[in-house]
Amino acid sequence: MKTLPITCEKCFLDFQESLDELQELIRIGKQQDLNEKSQKRIIRSFEITHELALKTIEEYFKKMGRPAFSGPRDATIEAFNEDLIDDGKGWLDMIIERIKYDPIYAEIEEKELTQHIIHKYLLLFNNFERHMKENLEGI
Repeated sequence: MKTLPITCEKCFLDFQESLDELQELIRIGKQQDLNEKSQKRIIRSFEITHELALKTIEEYFKKMGRPAFSGPRDATIEAFNEDLIDDGKGWLDMIIERIKYDPIYAEIEEKELTQHIIHKYLLLFNNFERHMKENLEGI
């Protein structure tokens, strides 16, 4: 069984689906006063959405003939330089908070990360979706 190569467009579609799921989990979580279970679901969905955004960025630059990145920070900086994202610091904060968040040895608490996802990172994902859509239409 052959697997089809992953394309930028497929990665972006997966990102959009994950973003929709994250938004739905946030909506439901707010109705439930963001209990511990809903916070864990939001964080898990956020991590997946962030990974898919980074994969989309990587595939986009690959499609443009650019070399691979050494990590998410490099990809984020380049995406900011190319106007795929509009808040480089916010995206770098996302990376740092994901590193700091560990359910066993948490440097950042679930509640704090959940609040950042809802009030900061969701907006960054929505802006990325808009910018990426515009860029893909221009190709």
